Amino acid sequence: MTSAVALIPARAGSQRVPGKNVRELAGHPLLAYAIAAARESGAFDAIVVSTDSEEIADVARRYGAEVPGLRPAILATAVSPDVEWVTHAMAARKEEIFSILRPTSPFRGAATIRRAFERLLELGDRADSLRAVELVRQHPGKMWVLEGRLMRPFVDEAAAGVPLHSMQYQALPQIHVQNSSLELAWSHVLEGEPSIAGRRVAPFPTVGAEGFSIDYPEDFERAEALLASGEAELPSLGGFEPT
Repeated sequence: MTSAVALIPARAGSQRVPGKNVRELAGHPLLAYAIAAARESGAFDAIVVSTDSEEIADVARRYGAEVPGLRPAILATAVSPDVEWVTHAMAARKEEIFSILRPTSPFRGAATIRRAFERLLELGDRADSLRAVELVRQHPGKMWVLEGRLMRPFVDEAAAGVPLHSMQYQALPQIHVQNSSLELAWSHVLEGEPSIAGRRVAPFPTVGAEGFSIDYPEDFERAEALLASGEAELPSLGGFEPT
């Protein structure tokens, strides 16, 4: 059986949404839902939280994750690349696959993780990793770069003689953007010149709210609205009382 570890990043210094990884949604911290989804998926031999905060570490342990040690501060800045903390977290581990499950995607459930895990196994050595994506809403063909008093198209292309910026969205080439709900990779991508994705990245199209991410303060209100309307649901936290 292929061994795998879930890595959940939860540094303390979020700038756009302070304290977001332990901010509560429906009575529990966001971090708890990432741990619960990983556990319910049955895909992982271990669930490890990488954090620079003892307070966050305590929350992680309370909900059943491992925190082998705090992440060094130099790997927990606002500009620290993911590959640094992943390499740090995987330094003494032997699992064949690692997954990055960010707490900011509370509606990414066990079924989502399982579907992605099975897809990576199906691809085998034809892919180094798999990353969640969704169709863009703001198409790069409609974007501009300001240059003094004028501007130029960010993508200076045309289809059938019509500039992309003058086409209807439905006529534009389909372009996907990554979302932060899920990444899976074979651990060999960390060897040599380390990477969290490798060169052969397979798409994992997310469906509905499973790709939703809390990145701005107003996103908490959107998350609550999705729950209230029944458009989204959270991983089960049976056995844990709301705080």
